[in-house]
Amino acid sequence: MTLVTAGVVVLDCAEPEKLAAFYKELLEAEETDANANRVEIRGTDGIRMAFRRDMAATPPSWPRPESSLQAHLDFHVSDLDEAERKIIGLGGRALETGDASGLYEERGYADPSGHSFTLRYVAATSPKQD
Repeated sequence: MTLVTAGVVVLDCAEPEKLAAFYKELLEAEETDANANRVEIRGTDGIRMAFRRDMAATPPSWPRPESSLQAHLDFHVSDLDEAERKIIGLGGRALETGDASGLYEERGYADPSGHSFTLRYVAATSPKQD
């Protein structure tokens, strides 16, 4: 059984609905999930992206170092504790220790080089029966 089941590129922004609309058009994508703070899309080629509300988000300053972090990786897992043990075992570290609120439980981590990413608990669903 694969522990990590999906990867989603997440862009933090002040207005996720507007940014999602841009990428939906660009990628000929469909909206697959939305709530007050996040919109997720899937392109026709399978690319998955999400746009997360962050009222403090600023436009990228690249190549200048200020405000250069504009995206992070977001992985869906069916068992947060097991995934955390694996991450720690591989040399990663936890960044957040508080409980997440909302529909999905999330935990933040850093890889061995310090790049941040998020694990999101998503309950497994059974395949559709015809």
